[in-house]
Amino acid sequence: MKISNILMTKSHQLITVRPEQTVAEVVNLFRMHNIGALPVVTADGRLVGILSERDIVRRLPEFEQILATPVQMLMTREVITAVPDDDLMSVAHTMTERRFRHLPVLEDGRLIGIISIGDVLKAQRDQYRGEIDTLETQLLAESR
Repeated sequence: MKISNILMTKSHQLITVRPEQTVAEVVNLFRMHNIGALPVVTADGRLVGILSERDIVRRLPEFEQILATPVQMLMTREVITAVPDDDLMSVAHTMTERRFRHLPVLEDGRLIGIISIGDVLKAQRDQYRGEIDTLETQLLAESR
């Protein structure tokens, strides 16, 4: 299975933030859309980082006024990305080993989506469920 399979099931509305926006704006977007991370893009749409709930919480002690802090001060700048043709098992391994939960997806260098570890696990579960159903059907047909 490929990442493109997951992207087909997700909303096509891509929510992003700019580096100069405040953490308060990001927190509001997290709440409004029930999400835990946002890609950070420039005015021309170039991916320059990602900001997650975890990034904010880990940096709380450093910033007295964290909600007024610009995103660029807290974002992860070295972002691991994927492409639609990446294998889901490989992506799951990378996300687990590197200990991150959100993965921006690029196509021709352009941000086209973001997937979470939850999306990956759900896709794997659905695939396994389909394989189990097929095997059960085959077993039932053979036993008749």
